[in-house]
Amino acid sequence: MTHTEHDETVPDTAEARRQARFGALPERIRPQDTVEERPATAPDPARNAYDPDEWLVRYCL
Repeated sequence: MTHTEHDETVPDTAEARRQARFGALPERIRPQDTVEERPATAPDPARNAYDPDEWLVRYCL
């Protein structure tokens, strides 16, 4: 076996290994499947309890 014959077989073997490992793309993942939506904080019940007319009762009567 000469040096040139050895060089020709090695790339074929490396190419076959590379093709076996990277020859196919992985299964596609939809963006909807990669995102999970959760509220950052728990809802505060006092936040929606504000009465915009309360200041009228408090300060004007």
